[in-house]
Amino acid sequence: MDDRTEAPLAGDELATLTGFLDHQRDTLRLKAAGLDHDQLHTALAPSSLTLGGLLHHLAFVEHWWTTHVLHGLPLAEPWASADWDADRDWELTTAPDVADGVLRRRWEEAVVESRARVAAVVAADGAAALDRLCVHGRHDDPAQRASLRWVLVHLVEEYARHLGHADFLREALDGTTGS
Repeated sequence: MDDRTEAPLAGDELATLTGFLDHQRDTLRLKAAGLDHDQLHTALAPSSLTLGGLLHHLAFVEHWWTTHVLHGLPLAEPWASADWDADRDWELTTAPDVADGVLRRRWEEAVVESRARVAAVVAADGAAALDRLCVHGRHDDPAQRASLRWVLVHLVEEYARHLGHADFLREALDGTTGS
């Protein structure tokens, strides 16, 4: 039985965006469910991407966009002390060194944190929440700041892009298919 969140067919913009995002999150959880350490960190040649790496990457993406960029808060650990200059893919390359329970919990906590950060904007701004501009702007042009609407669409896009990878990885691991 599929118990993933479904976006409302006729909801308002916020409910539609968060509904689709939660559906993507639930799909990642489903793709990574029941796998052991070796399976979580098995790559398909020629890529080094793994389901464990995707969990770690998307934990970082959630934290980056909703905590750091949207609210302007400093990065939390483990992200704050990562040597991003030495390894721009740090969250992907270090995932095999993270205990499976920690990896899954880190992603789950990032999702909970992300939902809370979005809810805080909605509580403060009401109907205008989606128009709220992020505290931080683009790396190449800090004056260009995205809206919460853009952040939510970007998170949906980020998950959707990587869920295609997750489909291939999971099918190669144990034959499990499906959306």
